[in-house]
Amino acid sequence: MATYLKKSGWEYIVVDFLWFLPDIGPVRDNRQMYQDEQFHPRLNMDKYGRLLPDTVRFPSSSGARGFIPLAEYIHSKGLKFGIHIMRGIPRQAIIEKTPILNSAKLASEIANINDTCTWLNHMFGLNMSDMGAQEYLNSIFRLYASWGVDFVKVDDLSSPYHKDEIEGYRKAIDLCGREIILSTSPGETPLKEAKHIASNANLWRLLGDLWDDWKAVDHAFDVLDRWNSFRSPGHWPDPDMLPLGRLSKYGPVGPERFCSLSADEQYSLMTLWCISASPLMLGGNLPENDSLTMHLITNKTAIEANQFSSDNHTLKNSKNAIWIADSDKKNQKYLAVFNRSSVFTDFIISFDSLKIKECQLYDIWKSKSEGLQKLGINCSLKPHACAFYKLNEIKFQ
Repeated sequence: MATYLKKSGWEYIVVDFLWFLPDIGPVRDNRQMYQDEQFHPRLNMDKYGRLLPDTVRFPSSSGARGFIPLAEYIHSKGLKFGIHIMRGIPRQAIIEKTPILNSAKLASEIANINDTCTWLNHMFGLNMSDMGAQEYLNSIFRLYASWGVDFVKVDDLSSPYHKDEIEGYRKAIDLCGREIILSTSPGETPLKEAKHIASNANLWRLLGDLWDDWKAVDHAFDVLDRWNSFRSPGHWPDPDMLPLGRLSKYGPVGPERFCSLSADEQYSLMTLWCISASPLMLGGNLPENDSLTMHLITNKTAIEANQFSSDNHTLKNSKNAIWIADSDKKNQKYLAVFNRSSVFTDFIISFDSLKIKECQLYDIWKSKSEGLQKLGINCSLKPHACAFYKLNEIKFQ
């Protein structure tokens, strides 16, 4: 990250889920991660019911140091550090009746034992009507702040939608003494809760886990269009990680592989995330990035469009999709054209429809100027392909 991606704007390194679980080897089925009736495998947990890194997998965390050494190392590289957590409180803590830090309550008194994750049995939900539940969340985020955490993704929070707990996580972050980005998962977050989630979280998932399947990518066009009006500075609808590069290195979804999307589909994936100002997070094994992946994730103008654009919206959303966005510089725009269909398609975009008289056209992926354009943009796209342009020196009608 520091050597190859930081200069392109990438800055967060996030330890994904189950960092508190002992090493159980490559996981090919979620049931391998379940605890049995005796709560084995045991999760690493302190006396206040707060989960800690497994010290075998993360030896720098020994001696109650938690993620402090890892966060300090990442910060020394000019990067930021994040973690994934599961919603609620460990079942272990309930059975052991651990006390809650700075509270008269025990873990067994604040849990909602009827509210559990459907795909992992480590946690119970929290009864947020009991002040002890908020005190528990406050205690874990004070711990994360002391570690130097900059980003927390809370899983099993958005779908089903846990409104009271979302507010509890927001409050705990606000009280922890450190600026921490809050990301909720999985999706789709209910659209009817758009205003609520946008006022409490920084990122919220729009999809379930996104993998290298065109149908899943194609579905993202429609979901992003639905959520487009709820984006604002500091608050982003999140269509999930980019499944680019070497995938499923140790994970449970399919064999280890390079992204199975075609090159055209990978360009369309990255272009959609950039033109829609979606959060960019990579899920592949970075040391094995191939040249296509590196080209996609380090293109200066594509990243610029993602990070420094506004009024991102669709002009058309069908099997032929068109997105447009304003640059942060005067008389510049970004335009993306997508062929979502399975046949070759010709696109003709009239400048009259954009109230443009003329502009200098720059092809972002080809890194090539197309010169002065006065009538519009014409392109022919293969199935699932895209074109991504920057419009410079625009003269408006």
